Amino acid sequence: MPLRPAATVTGSLAGLCALVLSAAPAQAAPQAAPPAGAPVPVAHRGASGYAPENTLAAVDAARALDIKWVENDVQRTRDGELVVMHDATLSRTTDVEEVFPDRAPWRVADFTAAEIARLDAGSWFDPLYAGERVPTLEQYLRHLDRTGQNLLLEIKRPELYPGIEADILGELRGEGWLDRQHVRSKLVVQSFGADSVRAVHEQAPAVRTGFLGTPAVEELPRYARFSDQINPPHTTLTGEYVRRVHALKGPHGKPLEVFTWTVNGTEAARRVAAMGVDGIISNYPDVVRDATRSGAGDAVRGGGREDSQEESREELEEALEEAVGEARESAREAAREAGASSPAA
Repeated sequence: MPLRPAATVTGSLAGLCALVLSAAPAQAAPQAAPPAGAPVPVAHRGASGYAPENTLAAVDAARALDIKWVENDVQRTRDGELVVMHDATLSRTTDVEEVFPDRAPWRVADFTAAEIARLDAGSWFDPLYAGERVPTLEQYLRHLDRTGQNLLLEIKRPELYPGIEADILGELRGEGWLDRQHVRSKLVVQSFGADSVRAVHEQAPAVRTGFLGTPAVEELPRYARFSDQINPPHTTLTGEYVRRVHALKGPHGKPLEVFTWTVNGTEAARRVAAMGVDGIISNYPDVVRDATRSGAGDAVRGGGREDSQEESREELEEALEEAVGEARESAREAAREAGASSPAA
């Protein structure tokens, strides 16, 4: 890798950690094949319990935990760029109020991609992630291709962005995510907007889609015309509802799936797994995986989420601390070499 100026090298420790993690084997030991019927764990906004949500660092945290599927949220900037961001405003997860104090209410749609690229999207979560950026969808897709992970993509607030479905599909197509391999096993597009899900299905029929919500049972056949998944919050879920969803076939001729959200505890994970859900979306996907694949589970000692979260967090922090140390040493070496080769001022 060519040397970069020291200011660039030291600008984002989180980014450097991500580079180290993505270049090295995942820190977590590879998991054995899941038992038949075990739900798929999905990292909500990346592994957002361990790293700032919807960033590349959160993708790497999921990878370090050996989680294959990540979920993200996509919105559109003022100049038409697609960015990965959950809220309609930038204020909760970036330093936009400091960088652009006169631009309230700081809506994503009111900023250009270049302006958003200036924002710190990591410090709010932990100083370790200072300098982490809001990724564009293009950057996110390319990163997932490098890590080998799969994507549950949510079209966020489609009513705010007319035509965003075509924009997203165009980006997916341009990055190779609408080829046979991706559409069969690596991509699902979901939204709370039924019209948005329908638009994706009509414009790209091969793409698997999901509707976020809990439609009435009598409405399910209508959703099955354009949705492959019905994805309700876990608080609304019953075993009977899951059974009724599974009894229907989606637009690709296969039984509808149920991916429920946002499940962060051991007890809730086991409860929805017992209902027969196909996937569980979680800020702590390792906790969900261990709870649903280990029965009583040594990995979740004491039956609580907190023990497993703390252990996972400690493992990640140890890996990141090591990465930071290596990154800082590389930065110092780059600075020394840059200084030696620069002409006198």
